[in-house]
Amino acid sequence: MPTATDTPFAVRTKETLDMLASSGQTKVLQTLDSPMDAVVTMIDDDGSKHDRICMCSNNYLGLANHSDVIDAGIEALKQYGAGTASVRFICGTFTPHHALEKTIAEFMGTESAYTFVSCWNATEALFPTVCEPGDIIISDSLNHACIVDSMRLTPVIKKGVKKAIYAHSDMDACKAALEKAKNDPEVTGQIWLITDGVFSMEGDIAHLPELRKLCDEYGAYLCVDDSHGHGVMGKTGRGTHEHFGMIDENGKSQIDVFTGTLGKGLGGGAGGFIAASQDLIDLIIQRGRPTLFSNALPVTVAASANAAIRTLMNEPQRVQKLRDITKYCREQIKNKTSFDVLESPTAICPIIVGETATAIAMSKKLLDHNIFVIGFGYPVVPEGEARLRIQMSAAHTKDHVDQLVEALNQL
Repeated sequence: MPTATDTPFAVRTKETLDMLASSGQTKVLQTLDSPMDAVVTMIDDDGSKHDRICMCSNNYLGLANHSDVIDAGIEALKQYGAGTASVRFICGTFTPHHALEKTIAEFMGTESAYTFVSCWNATEALFPTVCEPGDIIISDSLNHACIVDSMRLTPVIKKGVKKAIYAHSDMDACKAALEKAKNDPEVTGQIWLITDGVFSMEGDIAHLPELRKLCDEYGAYLCVDDSHGHGVMGKTGRGTHEHFGMIDENGKSQIDVFTGTLGKGLGGGAGGFIAASQDLIDLIIQRGRPTLFSNALPVTVAASANAAIRTLMNEPQRVQKLRDITKYCREQIKNKTSFDVLESPTAICPIIVGETATAIAMSKKLLDHNIFVIGFGYPVVPEGEARLRIQMSAAHTKDHVDQLVEALNQL
């Protein structure tokens, strides 16, 4: 029997870890000892605790530590217990699941919705369930990794499903991909077009009106993962489709299928969802492997998420507050530091610094100034495009931004 140090796995793993350490690319798991908020308490490697301004969270609306969201989870814990102890179709469906899914459908403007333990789980359920041989999935080249993996998985489960990728936000390339699919004799079924609403690393947004027109022209379903758009985009925070006015007077969305998360703007807890027609959701319930073989979303999380979305629907001014503080942050970085921040209508403010090691080193230095911002490098972003990704929250103040700017200047 081989020893633990001389197996092929052990050798190549050590080589990879040693390379990451020597080149300054090792990712460090930072530990929090407080609720997620504009300021968090962090435990450093030496065991010391420090309060730091958190500017790398997806807690866009500041709802993760909202009293109503917390109270809803506590009450659900008391009433329904800690776990579902089952998948949905056996005995894992509880009253709060129905309440949350009704709220999501109302919020997104769809007939129905269904929840999962994560948006990754939801996206992984979508295409392997709805696609059949002869279908094709067409994807933006910068779509999130969960979409990439769902597309890779689908032809394994459903042989004969094809896939295509178009250059990022290039409508001519997208049209060419649709035209090619239309004329492909092997594409005999449905065309599915999938895009992020907000692209998380760049902070730019998909051209949804143009994509809608193309999908209508070629008979394609338009699917949008708007995980970084919920709570951020649009007057009331419904998402990128609201930003573009793609909700009719009856509240119905012009997007065919949404995937989304409950772990970012919509409460900052956990969980994901698919929002779409009733028939599509019914098919997911009947055939979706991630829901047939994995436990349901914990009831406490479902109740908290429902309270978070209802809070947003009752307090849309949170979205404008987020917009205002994000604008202030961009202006201060551009006008008072030597760094450039990518333009975006979202709450994501990326500063491109080049190499992965540089981004990680800068992130560590910012901790010395009590600013918590993560440096992103390869494989999360392409080589040479590492960045500090600053993410704003409605919980942030101008004083928090001013401290960030001061720290950036110290670098």
